[in-house]
Amino acid sequence: MGVAEPAAGSSAAGARPDLSPRLYNPDLAPTKKAGRSWGGYSVFTLWANDVHSLGNYAFALGLFALGMSVWDILVAFLLASVFLFVLLSLSGYMGSKTGVPFPVMSRIAFGVRGAQLPAVIRGGVAIAWFGIQTYLASSVLSALLVTLMPGLKSWEQHAVLGLSALGWVSFLALWLVQVLIVSYGMDVIRKYIEVAAPAVLVTLFALAVWMFAKADWSIATDAGSPFTGADRWLHIGEAAALWVVVYGTFVLNFCDFTRSAKSNRSVLIGNLIGIPVNMLFFAGIAVVLSGAQFKLEGKVLASPADIVQAIPNTFLLVLASLSLIVLTVAVNLMANFVAPVYTLVNLFPQRLDFRKAGVLSAVLGLVILPWNLYNSPAVVEYFLGGLGALLGPVFGIVMADYWLVRRTRVNVPHLYTEDPQAGYAYRGGVNPRAVLALVPTAAVAVVVAFVPYFSAISGFSWFIGTLLAGLLYVALTGRGRGAPVAEDVDGEAIAVPSV
Repeated sequence: MGVAEPAAGSSAAGARPDLSPRLYNPDLAPTKKAGRSWGGYSVFTLWANDVHSLGNYAFALGLFALGMSVWDILVAFLLASVFLFVLLSLSGYMGSKTGVPFPVMSRIAFGVRGAQLPAVIRGGVAIAWFGIQTYLASSVLSALLVTLMPGLKSWEQHAVLGLSALGWVSFLALWLVQVLIVSYGMDVIRKYIEVAAPAVLVTLFALAVWMFAKADWSIATDAGSPFTGADRWLHIGEAAALWVVVYGTFVLNFCDFTRSAKSNRSVLIGNLIGIPVNMLFFAGIAVVLSGAQFKLEGKVLASPADIVQAIPNTFLLVLASLSLIVLTVAVNLMANFVAPVYTLVNLFPQRLDFRKAGVLSAVLGLVILPWNLYNSPAVVEYFLGGLGALLGPVFGIVMADYWLVRRTRVNVPHLYTEDPQAGYAYRGGVNPRAVLALVPTAAVAVVVAFVPYFSAISGFSWFIGTLLAGLLYVALTGRGRGAPVAEDVDGEAIAVPSV
């Protein structure tokens, strides 16, 4: 068994195949190599925004509350950042080489029709989190509005569908801002995150310095009972693994962004500064905030937003709050908006373009009433967590197919044809080997993540699912001298200008 090759009579290598309107439109097409706009700074600012999200700070501060010392946290983030740098560089290379978004990239392993499955899983998770992150940002905006105009406090007394009148105003305002940005496409998203990143980094650094000075330039190194011995290293490893899981969605569809990268060198430079260097900077800020707060009040804060609300100067409070809102919007656009847009375009390429899909995904993120989801731990843990556990096996199959089976050789034009003899037609457009590899390994990942018996290794469920799926897929497909090598044909003949 091996990679399917075009049979006699099918589209020849390098020739333009018959493009199917059910698989191809300008938003799904590969991008031309000339004129791509994402340089190393663009990739860096992507991480500069995303790493410093409020959710990530809540995660890091939670590690301190659980008993990890500041040094343990720094070691955990160092280990995770090195691993993420490798994963994201491998994933990013696929996008910069082929110029295609994730739903199209999935066609290589899953088939031109089977790729809908991983794309829908990724997009479904993102739509839910888009709504939740918008709600979290709107909470900061509501608190800021009440601070500036105390009379608005009365707007919080009555709720409709679980959200107060002020909450609705704040949520819809930020919802509209994000829809407007996305409606102008990926280039405007790039420009937004490039402007947001410096403001976010300066604000959070200033916040850490202010807290450090307030604590007389020293911090508590732990919350009173740090882990020791083997237990210490187990928690360091689990924290590092969970940090990688946080980016389990991003490593999957990183090619949505790197398809517009000027070169793979730009991706590597942006990743190097944006992941290991930036993540250690993030960890440093997190431990200063948690250690200083614990020294001052004997408790661990849940989010930087808690500190911001305590800033005594109104002008500085407004600036800091606006920075957190700008940050959350930037993170949402990158991590939770782009993925469902491409998913919807991939589902309905004849009806939707990037702008229409952006509006539709935003509407879906609204009608699910995300504040109710966020306030239901069971929904977040079991539904969204369950979908998230499936992303590891999907990633393992896609990466194993691209790097181990095909050895980076892809016939890009064949990703857009329904010719039954083309390279990614498989059986009716579905690769049964990918499905066979996904189903049992996804089940294992979900069981490990949620069954109490496996609680000791539940934090490693993403890794377990990824590794098992990749190994099983290679075993089912074959590789090495006996496996045929796929043709390597670029997509320049059917490419569109990058934006």
